[in-house]
Amino acid sequence: MRDTYHDDLDSLSERLVEMTRLARHAVARATTALLDSDLEAAQEVISGDEAINSLDQEIEDTAFSLMARQQPVASDLRTIITSLYMRGDLERMGDHAVHLAKIARRRHPDSAIPKPVRSIVLEMGHQAELLVTKAGEVITGRDPDTALELDKDDDTMDRLRRKLLQRILSPGWEYGVEATMDVTLVGRFYERFGDHAVHVADNLVYMVTGEKREDYDPEG
Repeated sequence: MRDTYHDDLDSLSERLVEMTRLARHAVARATTALLDSDLEAAQEVISGDEAINSLDQEIEDTAFSLMARQQPVASDLRTIITSLYMRGDLERMGDHAVHLAKIARRRHPDSAIPKPVRSIVLEMGHQAELLVTKAGEVITGRDPDTALELDKDDDTMDRLRRKLLQRILSPGWEYGVEATMDVTLVGRFYERFGDHAVHVADNLVYMVTGEKREDYDPEG
């Protein structure tokens, strides 16, 4: 019975890591769809979200089953509760990738991203991949110190969004209302994708240490 219990606990982390892998693939393909007006990539992201949602449901079912059957305490209970929070953030990351893909699909065969901001959007896509990859690494390694680094990585995403907004608000911007709305939403979806990666890392800190991120002292 105890072996099954610990196998189920371990499966929570394994499924979370798989969700990070799927979210990374989704945001990478969504970026391709936006920049290359790639309808196939957009459809892949939209249909692929079902796999992320399925893992989300599996984690929820396992977590509630463990709490009902085993009445876990201390670190095991923290693992279960934080896994529920993390799977929610990862599911929403998948949703944000879908939103990006739908913008690309809506503008096909044209590109939703005007030339002056293409390099910024590309960089935001790369940063989104970095953030979710690191989130997967901190779950695998259960490393709170590395988890704290995601705040700084997310600062880069925030700076890119501000840069994007500055471009579309500049006097030389001449791409109309639709493009302005698309680019504004794209920036927002990438930013939120990064925010959820940080939330995953913050919950990992609590899972491992029992302390909130703001209270955790790596030197202590």
